[in-house]
Amino acid sequence: MSSQKLQPPRGTRDLIGDEFRRHHRVIKTARRISALYGFEEWATPIFEDTRVFARGLGETSDVVSKEMYVFEDRGGDSVTLRPENTAGVCRALVSNGLTQSLPRKVFYAGPMFRYERPQAGRYRQFHQIGAEILGVAEPLADAEVIACGYHIQRELGIAEGSVLEVNTLGDTESRDAYRAALVLHFSAHRDSLSEDSQRRLEKNPLRIIDSKDEGDRRLVADAPTIAAYLTPTARAHWDVLRRHLDAFGVPFRENPRIVRGLDYYSHTAFEFVTDRLGAQGTVMGGGRYDGLVEEMGGPPTPSVGWAAGVERLAMLLEAGDLTPPAPRLVNVIPVSEAEEGVAMAVLQSLRAGGIAAEMGYRGNLKRRMERANKQNARAALIVGEAEAARGVVQLRDLDAGTQEEVPVDALVERLRG
Repeated sequence: MSSQKLQPPRGTRDLIGDEFRRHHRVIKTARRISALYGFEEWATPIFEDTRVFARGLGETSDVVSKEMYVFEDRGGDSVTLRPENTAGVCRALVSNGLTQSLPRKVFYAGPMFRYERPQAGRYRQFHQIGAEILGVAEPLADAEVIACGYHIQRELGIAEGSVLEVNTLGDTESRDAYRAALVLHFSAHRDSLSEDSQRRLEKNPLRIIDSKDEGDRRLVADAPTIAAYLTPTARAHWDVLRRHLDAFGVPFRENPRIVRGLDYYSHTAFEFVTDRLGAQGTVMGGGRYDGLVEEMGGPPTPSVGWAAGVERLAMLLEAGDLTPPAPRLVNVIPVSEAEEGVAMAVLQSLRAGGIAAEMGYRGNLKRRMERANKQNARAALIVGEAEAARGVVQLRDLDAGTQEEVPVDALVERLRG
């Protein structure tokens, strides 16, 4: 075997200690707040039939063409590690026969995989939380799912550092008219477009709006916006959404340059952005995708949702020094092997009472006390022969340096106090 030190694969990392606790806090908070809004948690497979994502993300998208981890399993089927989870949730809705029991409000949390260049807050294995409302066409659903995302950020203490930007993509008729206007505008500057955007001009001109190329961005600045092409129905949805966001107390600003390239996206598109993470500023984003369930073989099902990167949210927590402290232990210390049985019973009674507790596996009293101090334990419970016989322990407060005798059956109440 090679003596070379093994490391995690490029673009992945281990979550240990405070880093894991920040990660866990994001998910735990999102899980709790989404439940207040009536979301139920689903867990879908980490890998799916490749067609789920080819349909859900579009065959020509960068994710599908460049970033997906696709492989053939031993049975010859093409499977893909999930690069996102909205498509998986929609597939699960159809596969489990749930399109007859709508609406459904779904929360999820878990790892995703994309082969891209690692950068701040972006990894090849990363984690997302997400919320989807399936089967509701009304703009109230758009506003509520956004309000849930805002509430999660508020609860994490990071809402003031991010700004909600919203746009409308209109309905099919609005978008068709807007697409034609974009083709007319960009065709007049075809030679100045990047190579990618020249290809998009033929297939999906809306995606040029989202180009990162500096030359493209100068042309985009003069491009028409969708506002002039909205049908009365689309304009009504847009107007009602903004009123609902005001009613929910969610501050926002309009950004006509937020787009989604695939045809099944409609009406609302939004992003929570921050300047605290460098150039990659989006911490949560989503929109309405009324045609995606149909792409998965289900009936037409209006839906809306968002996804957020756990790593990026956790980085904001770190910047705000909001790391939750690890629970401090109580160490149970038998003086000799003879007292181990009593010490183990004490240990389990503490844990049953909700007190974090540990007992060392070896060592004399001095060594075990040294370990308790090294772990920053808050107390040590010393069980000697005399204490075991009388049903008591010596409780040593490691912060105050005091020691007292406490009956075993009063320990939980004493330590809670």
